[in-house]
This record gives sequence, structure tokens and C-alpha cells, in this order.
Amino acid sequence: MSFALDRLIVRPDDIDLSLSPMAGHFAAETYVLGAFNPGLTRLPNGNLLLMVRVAEALRTPIRDHHVHSIRWEDGAYRIDAWPLELTDTSDPRTFTLRGGKSKVMALTSLSWLLPVELTPDGREVVAFHYDKAIVPEASFQCYGVEDPRISKVGDRWLMTTCSVSPERQCTTLYTSDNGLDWRFVDVVLDHQNKDMLIFEGLIDGQYWAQTRPLGEVYFAYPPGSEWHAGPSINLATSPDSLHWKPHRNPGLRPQAGSVATARIGGGAPPILTEKGWLALWHGVEPKELIGVYRTYWSLLDRDDPSKLVHTGPTPLLEAAPDLTRPIEPQMYIRDVVFTTGIVDAGDHYIVASGEADLACRITHIPKRVFSL
Repeated sequence: MSFALDRLIVRPDDIDLSLSPMAGHFAAETYVLGAFNPGLTRLPNGNLLLMVRVAEALRTPIRDHHVHSIRWEDGAYRIDAWPLELTDTSDPRTFTLRGGKSKVMALTSLSWLLPVELTPDGREVVAFHYDKAIVPEASFQCYGVEDPRISKVGDRWLMTTCSVSPERQCTTLYTSDNGLDWRFVDVVLDHQNKDMLIFEGLIDGQYWAQTRPLGEVYFAYPPGSEWHAGPSINLATSPDSLHWKPHRNPGLRPQAGSVATARIGGGAPPILTEKGWLALWHGVEPKELIGVYRTYWSLLDRDDPSKLVHTGPTPLLEAAPDLTRPIEPQMYIRDVVFTTGIVDAGDHYIVASGEADLACRITHIPKRVFSL
């Protein structure tokens, strides 16, 4: 599906690493592996804010028969070295340590979050706010802060992120009174619960969120079921946005017989429309190492989001090779669009996505697309 405005707004070369939080901490050269998967919101001045995930990687991770990674500890960034013969480096984003009973991996980059201010229509960059970057500040973030999702609930902005460490891969919460200056709150979901999306509004005085707990084992649905086992988009509620209880009813589940939803996960925080809560999510079709990521949409009941009203029959967004052609030499994966934010712009929505785990994509989508 094509739209009138569909462009890359932030690319790796737009990031000034001389202003990176890692600048001056070690001698090794780094580069931007990706500037992608941005949270999106509208600021009080009418401009848009992208909270961009900057994945900063070592230029030469493999040297002296070791593979190296970056780690934060006690306010400093350090480099660790792992014997090459003990690792699997087939995925450019990670490497796996062989020999253990559990799957153990490390990252080829460390992520931090950069606020980037855009014009109200999202067509141009106004400012890069390096002085307001979100960086690791606790041991459970020693491998970085990833994948922000921003929701405005009442007069307060809430941002969930994934914090990565050997201790846990957890969801952490930040809050802001203006959408630009952020304060760390706490861990809100524990190990390997990703893509937490807080609904942009209360339901009967409660906060709602979509979550996605991950695991190694899933129990089978009975033969002939319309669903198949695997990661699903679950629901949780909270009285205060800090303490969350899983909802007893299922949320969005992968459909049996559909290779496009062999794996699914949350995308943009749900926003309220006249027809219910609009949720943008990703479905993954198996292909080679990573798969094909597409964006889909569903409408959820406004009073009980565990009730599905409608799901669009075709992908809303797919990877766009025409957009990434100018940065082709920097590409390391393909077939990936990962939608992460949405704001209302009158007769259309402005949607933010990560393209190819490399750049930030802005798309204007007419509201009529979501007509039933």
C-alpha cells in the first residue's frame, strides 16, 4: 500500500557520534549500526518528537581472535572480549555464546535514545536534543536502553523501554511533564516481556497496556483451532502505570494457517477512535535468519480491549526498498518495517516506523484506510 507521504526522516549518517554518551570512554572507533524504532508523540509546541533508538557498534568488533562488545558499568562504557571459537556471529545484530545449556547471547551494539524534534507534519527535522538523551543508569541497563514507546495519558507522557543486561531483559518506565525532559521511574515488567504499549487513555480509571511475554515453550492449541501457539500480544491493567496485573483474557494471537503471522508483537501504542482502540502491530513471515516484518492493524472494543472488533485483511505497511536505496551500502538486513508510533493529524495519522533496523520512517496514512 502506497501513501502520499512516506519517507526516511532520520538515517545513521544524521547522528553525530562526537556527541554520543560513549564519546571519549574508549579508543576503539564506533559507528551507527541503526537509528530506528522511534517512539512518537506531539509536544506542547505542536512539533513532533521522535525518540530514536541509536544502536552504536564497534567498527571492528572481531580482532585478535576475539569478538568484542560494549557494556556500561558505574557511569563508564567498557569493551569486553569473547574468544571467537566460542561464539556464533551469523546474526549481524548479536552473537551467541556456545556451550551452555541455555541460549546466551551478547549484542554487537549498545543502544541509547536520542530525542529528535520534527515539524508538526513530520516532514523536516527541527533539532537533535543530544543533551536530553536517555542512557543507561543502572546495572539492569548495562547493555543498553532500546525500543521506546511513548503514550500521552491525560497531562502526562509515559515511555516504556526495553532495558538489557545479564540480570534481566525487562521493561522500564520513564515519565515526562512536557514530552522532552524524561525521568526514570522503575522496572515495571520483568524478564523478557517486550513491546509494552500503554493505551493513550484510561478505561474506567485504569491504565491498560499491550505486552508480549516471551518464552522457549508454548502449549499447543487443539487441532482445527483458528490460533497457533507462539508469542502473542497480551493485555495488562494498572491503577497507577507502575504496578501491572496481567489481564485474564487473551489479546491478539497469531492465526493458524497464516505464515504472515507466524510471530506477532506490538507496534504503536493504541489510540482511541470513534470505532474503538486502533492498534498497529507487526507480523513476521519466516524467511532466512530474521524473517519478513510487516505492519497490520486491528480495532479493539473501547470498553474492553480484550474484545477484537476487526483486523485489516492486508498489511498496512511493508518494507520499502525505494526508500532505503540511497543508503543501500549501510544495509545489513532487509524486508523489515517495524511500526512504533502514531499521532492524530486531523484527516490522517502520522505513523513512525523503523525501516530495516537502520532508519526512521514517517508515513501519512489517511483515516479512511481504517474504515470498516
